Amino acid sequence: MKMKKVLFCATVDSHFKAFHLPVLRWFKEQGWEVHVAAAGSITLPFVDQKFSIPIQRSPFHEKNFKAYQSLKSIINKNNYDFIHCHTPMGGVLTRIAARNARKMGTKVFYTVHGFHFCKGAPLTNWLIYYPIEKILSTYTDCLITINSEDYQLAHNHKFSAAKIKHIHGVGVDTERFKPISINKKQSKREVYGYKKEDFLLFYAAEFNKNKNQQFLIHSLALVKERIPQVKLLLAGTGPLLEDCKKLAKDLGVFNFIDFLGYRKDIHEILPMCDLAVASSLREGLPVNIMEAMACELPVIATHNRGHIELVQNNKTGWLIKGGDVNDAASKIISFAENGSLKERIGKTGRQIVHNKYAINKILEQNVSIYTAFMEGAENRGWAVP
Repeated sequence: MKMKKVLFCATVDSHFKAFHLPVLRWFKEQGWEVHVAAAGSITLPFVDQKFSIPIQRSPFHEKNFKAYQSLKSIINKNNYDFIHCHTPMGGVLTRIAARNARKMGTKVFYTVHGFHFCKGAPLTNWLIYYPIEKILSTYTDCLITINSEDYQLAHNHKFSAAKIKHIHGVGVDTERFKPISINKKQSKREVYGYKKEDFLLFYAAEFNKNKNQQFLIHSLALVKERIPQVKLLLAGTGPLLEDCKKLAKDLGVFNFIDFLGYRKDIHEILPMCDLAVASSLREGLPVNIMEAMACELPVIATHNRGHIELVQNNKTGWLIKGGDVNDAASKIISFAENGSLKERIGKTGRQIVHNKYAINKILEQNVSIYTAFMEGAENRGWAVP
């Protein structure tokens, strides 16, 4: 009997290392041959063959034509049963390259990690990205969304995918990201150079226009007089890092901020913090917030489609509308001055993540989609929990 084959595609291979190893492992456990195609040289577990192809994030980069040719050759040669693509350009190039394979019976899945067109998105995003996704849905057997707004958008705009499903993100490891005792928290703070009385805010994101760290810096300027022990920990690198440092100096809060750079120890840092903050303009379903909630941190976040899935006012944190730095500052002060509020909301967030967004729950949802297609049930109206 011929061994079944599955191909996973994305812009970069680190995407699979960060988010999809449980799915790769599941296919191996079912006896499938697992292939991955992406830019990068990471060695991934549970993978039989890895193709390094020069996919670029920019849709207009000349290397994407070479990547498309490589993908088309790989797909036509290997006769895959399933192809699952992720990331905007991974989704675009793979679905175009797999058109002939679909005629031979290959099933093509695409997980949307956040449409670039959404409520409040610039008109240019709708003019460029909407028609691309609308057209490519024709070449998609199952379009998988990770937030309710994208799911409704795909339905309301009558995307042509054979099936449109909604799962709850990529999942978070609630055993790796979890709260710690007061004594362990104090010990960690000593290791990282913080005091017991410090009030630590945390945000991990690339420094770019969308992630909008400037909002947090402006908010901090309104907090520091009331809460002089406040510290904002910003993990990440990016093109706007130096601009943010300059803004912090101009506003007199540079000494209240630790620019941590790229970190691999976020699971160690988060549990010792008091509050998670998130300032992005656009999100699909942010892992950084789920990780913070898993560590029992309340969340203060800007209002966007990804944040509203996770942050419920006075239940798991607080949403800030319209870039209101005064409101953000007020909410930060409220949590700093009310330990019981912080504890209650943190515990609720942990429970919600554990019950709904834990990595094993997301694996179950993905598996239900795969097995439905395996069993030929794609026309029977099956549902994902």
